[in-house]
This record gives sequence, C-alpha cells and structure tokens, in this order.
Amino acid sequence: MEKTFEQRLHDDLHRYLLGMKVVDERLPECPDVEGRWKQLIEAYLPDGIREFAAYPTVSLGWMMFIGMAIAYMWDKDWMRYNADPQLYELLRDARGYDAMDDHIMEDVLRLDENGRRKTQDIVAECASRTDNMLRHEHIQPGTKEAFQAYTQCLHQLYLMGMAMQLSAMGYHMTPLNPAN
Repeated sequence: MEKTFEQRLHDDLHRYLLGMKVVDERLPECPDVEGRWKQLIEAYLPDGIREFAAYPTVSLGWMMFIGMAIAYMWDKDWMRYNADPQLYELLRDARGYDAMDDHIMEDVLRLDENGRRKTQDIVAECASRTDNMLRHEHIQPGTKEAFQAYTQCLHQLYLMGMAMQLSAMGYHMTPLNPAN
C-alpha cells in the first residue's frame, strides 16, 4: 500500500530528527498538546497562508516552534495555559509574527545562544525539507488539495516540534519489553 503524502513527510522528518538525536525512535504521545491542534491551526492559517508565497519556510517552520512552545506550556502549567483559548495569539503578539521564533526560543523555552542556534538550524532544515516535499507533489496552487497538503505539513511540523521539546525536557519513549 502506497504511503500518503503526510505519512511520507512524517517519516522523513522523523528520520532527520532521529539522526540529529533530538527525538527518540518512538515518538511521544501527548493528547493534551495534540488536542490543541485544531484551535491553533484555525488561528494560525490567516498568518501562515499570507506568508507562504514569499516566505514558505517561515510559514512552515513557525508551526514547529509553536509545537515546541505548547509542549513547554504543557509541562510547566497546563491548567493555566489550557484555559487560554488564544495560545497562538499569545505567542504571536508578544513580538509579532516575524519574531515569533525569537520569542519562543528566548522567552518561552529560555534557550542559550548555542541552543537557539541549534534549534534554529534544525527547524530551518525541517521547514526546507517540508517545502521541498510539498513542491515535489506537483499540486496545483490555490486548490483544495494544495490547502490540505499545506495543513498536513503544518500538522507534522507541529507534532515534530512537540516531540523535540518533550525529548529536550526529558520525556523519552522507550520500547515496551514484552518479557517484563
């Protein structure tokens, strides 16, 4: 059975992040963070779509940063953050859309200079890989299929950002040992 575009993208990003040693073989499941996806994507789409034509890797990569931020919020004070219906706006409006990456890395995740550089490089590569795969699908721009593929890209980047951050915070998924 042929894999869907979203599954191929998932597999490619997972392999890359695994090779960078920033996620585990088994990706974490975090229903609370995953459950915020629908609300976040609805809030993000007007900004993301507007930016995609001129800055596709920014439009894509910012969603990975958002996944990291939401995972961090889940770990720190989920009761507080989950009650806020405007988490995307909270992240965007702190410094504006263009500087959302800096805000998340510096103010939310509190990464040092080396951590920011490494995270920026990884997100940039993931966004570039995603854009490349999307363009090689040869989907007609402006169609329902193009919109679906774009949202699938954002979804996978969000999940990978979440996985990266959970791993960085010490949440590791280990294979179950059937002998135990």
